[in-house]
Amino acid sequence: MTPPSINTRYIAAYDTEKAGDCLAACKTIRAVHEQFDLPGTFFIVGKRLQEEGAEYRALLGDVDAFEIASHTYSHIILRDHPFCGKTPDQETRAREIRLGKEYVEQTFQRPCVGLRPGCGFHNALRGDKWLVDTVADAGFAYVSSLLWGPETTIPALLTTPFTYAEEGQPALWELPGHGWHENLLKAHNLTVDVRRILAWPSPMPEAIRLGPINTPEEEFAMNKLFIDRAIALQLPFVSLIWHPWSLHRFDPEMQMLKRTFAYIRELGMTATTYEAEWQRAMQGQPA
Repeated sequence: MTPPSINTRYIAAYDTEKAGDCLAACKTIRAVHEQFDLPGTFFIVGKRLQEEGAEYRALLGDVDAFEIASHTYSHIILRDHPFCGKTPDQETRAREIRLGKEYVEQTFQRPCVGLRPGCGFHNALRGDKWLVDTVADAGFAYVSSLLWGPETTIPALLTTPFTYAEEGQPALWELPGHGWHENLLKAHNLTVDVRRILAWPSPMPEAIRLGPINTPEEEFAMNKLFIDRAIALQLPFVSLIWHPWSLHRFDPEMQMLKRTFAYIRELGMTATTYEAEWQRAMQGQPA
């Protein structure tokens, strides 16, 4: 019997932010992508490109299937966040947004259409007209900022894209991330106690952990929960929240990545990028 077709697409995406650690990790990540012939999106901090731009361009710039997007200039928080801190003044934030895009475009000599703010937020950019206007005026076509569950809890819900029409920018899309921030799942950010940020009641009780995971197999099992649920909900896409430095610290051989990509291939899912997903949404294509 032919298995039913799966319309939910899969996006491998990486918040690339730490000096040195992320660059080293991306070398292994690229090799795994090539092994499975999967595209991916790298949200890179502009300051990393200012310091290591030649290395990043040599490593990622020649792969047509890789999208390079912005993770701001220096990971300054764009909205007040209970775990990541307070925002600076508007001038500083506008510079963060503008310079992050400029460094991607200068380094890779290609347009940068997407922005993922540092940390992300439980309410995306909703209700902040100044921030929405600033992101749109900088030339971004989409933002991926909805990365937490209600009231800044974990996991981030399996949520569909939307536009910022209510803030006056109907052409600016929000493309969320889903599930756990994997660095929190591994207790790599020791300033945040995971038990303080769990949603209650949980939308996915089977995905709740009261302590860190211990093996790549446990991490793959968590990924599988969110991928399977996204397919069941018929989401347009599912994308987990990954950080190269944290992936490599926990699993230098990227066994989790290999298991996850093998599962995507086994299911017959279409792999894509955030940019391609934005183009699909903008053109009004069906999920």
